[in-house]
Formats: sequence, C-alpha cells, structure tokens
Amino acid sequence: MKDKFNMTKEDNIFFAKRKLVDNIYKSANLEGIAVTFADTYSFMNNVNTGNISIDDMLKLKGLKDAWEFVLSTVDDELTIDYIKKVHFEVCKGQNVYPLGEFRDRGVGITGTSWRPKMPSECNYEEELKDILNNKNKLEMCLDLFCYIQRSQMFLDGNKRVSNLVANKEMIKNGQGIIAIPVEEIGNYLTKLINYYETGNNEDLKKWLYETSVDGI
Repeated sequence: MKDKFNMTKEDNIFFAKRKLVDNIYKSANLEGIAVTFADTYSFMNNVNTGNISIDDMLKLKGLKDAWEFVLSTVDDELTIDYIKKVHFEVCKGQNVYPLGEFRDRGVGITGTSWRPKMPSECNYEEELKDILNNKNKLEMCLDLFCYIQRSQMFLDGNKRVSNLVANKEMIKNGQGIIAIPVEEIGNYLTKLINYYETGNNEDLKKWLYETSVDGI
C-alpha cells in the first residue's frame, strides 16, 4: 500500500491538532452521537449551546481527553495496556463498566447476526504484535483501525478507541490521520458489517484509503 502522505512526526502532530475539532466531530457521529460541527466547535471552546445532551457532552469530553492523552503519548509503545488506557480516557464518567478493561460478557452487533468472540477466547497480545510487525506503516494503521472494531474488546466505545489508537500510530509514522466523513458513515457501516461477517478487511481498507485518510 502506497503512502498517501509523508510528514514528519512533528508536522503530523501539528496537523492533527489543527484538525482536532473536525476529527472529534466525525468520531462522535461515527459512534452515533448526533452533534453538528458548530456545536462540537463550541463545546471545544467551552461554550454550551444548549443543543447537546448531558450524555453526549460526557462522550465529547471523553474524546477530547483521550485525544489529549494520545497526542501527549505518541511515542509510547503500543500495547494492550495502552489500548485499555485509551478506553479509560474515552469512556470515563459515562457509566461504562468495566472501564479500561475487556468486556466480561457477550455482545450483539447491530445489522448482523455475527458475534465476536469473548476476550477470554482471544490472544489480543499476539494479534496486536502481528499487526505491528507490518513494515508498511499505513497498512498497519488501517489494519489496526479495523481490528479493534471487529475484536469488540470493550462493552462500549470500540469505534472511538480504534480511531484514537490507529491515529496515534498514523501520527507517529507521519501518515496523516484517519477520519471518516460524516456523509460517508452509511457506506462505511455497510463495508464494516461485511468485514465483521467475512473477516476479510481488504475492501474496507481500500475504501478507507480512498475516502478517509487525510493529511498534507
């Protein structure tokens, strides 16, 4: 997979900070948090427009805090424990339990009868290691983005966690950022369901490459 962008880590951090409101807006909508860009911008600037529910404000705060955590730890080694820390940041204060730990029960997925394995049946450490060993850094990041969503490690917030963790590695390797356009969410979910059911992420990665990798 050919790189779309080739930034320095410092330039990529600067770019991610400039696009932070936009990425939080897109991540929120991907998770089903129906907020406008204007309301997201106001929230990030500590202005309450009165258009966002308390629950959604907590989710936006979680995204903001998690992005701050990721941007301050870009050079940290990516481990399963790091992924758990991202989940803690993104879901804290939102009645999500267990917080910062793997789910302890089965989950259903809207739109499909497919069910992910229980964490106790998986070896996340080895699976993560295999992904990180890919020398093609852009493909590695896209694999990571897909993998965390399909694994459903946590009871809630898996899309947000996958976005943040994959973008940490995108930024670290100067690859830009992954941000799914709000108008493309329907198409994305269709391809995501297909990936869930088949376990083959090639079509999804190609689509992400073409529509959702941003940079300079």
